[in-house]
Amino acid sequence: MPAFTLYSSRGSSNADRVRLTLAEGGFTDYEVVYLDLMKGEQKSPENLQRNPWGKIPVATFADGFTLYESRAICKYLAKKYSFPLLPEDSDVEATALLEQAQLVEMTYFAEPASKIAFEKFVKKFLGIPTDEAAVAEASRSLATFFDVTERLLQEKDYMAGPTFTLVDIYYIPLIRRLFMCGYEELVFSRKAVRAWWERCMERPAIQGMLKADEEAMAAARK
Repeated sequence: MPAFTLYSSRGSSNADRVRLTLAEGGFTDYEVVYLDLMKGEQKSPENLQRNPWGKIPVATFADGFTLYESRAICKYLAKKYSFPLLPEDSDVEATALLEQAQLVEMTYFAEPASKIAFEKFVKKFLGIPTDEAAVAEASRSLATFFDVTERLLQEKDYMAGPTFTLVDIYYIPLIRRLFMCGYEELVFSRKAVRAWWERCMERPAIQGMLKADEEAMAAARK
């Protein structure tokens, strides 16, 4: 019996945060159950029992413990299975900096990035017109975010300090989604941000997961 079950959806950036965390931890003792969001399976009575908000990802453990919200799942897994993605609890300064970096990601990056992904990716997939005004506002917010981040990354290699942490993982799925929407220059036009991104992409676990996803997508097209 696997240690836990991850309820996910193919192509979900939120679920990919969890999958990247598991890849970095080298953890494979889990099962993935894919829900079809187009069919509304995330709103099924069964999933509402797991997550009252009717979303994914959700992790259910063999002992009955259930957890939703991707960042909470990532942090729990990193602590439970001792993934090298968090500072030691005794290092209160490093822990505070990680919490600060996580709040920055959620407050200044995730909201506008998710808006662009929804308008340019999800709506296109659904055949719904894009709200260009919303996209323009989100683009301005992201440009400001990356301008500030460019300055901050002059003094550190990763978002929370000198080492790769969960916070760096949190960025990766949504930045990849931005690339799919044609927003590569937000990263590539800024030297320090680009260097950070390339350091992340050079990590073997991340390379392995992204390659596996690409191969699965190619196979699905045949």
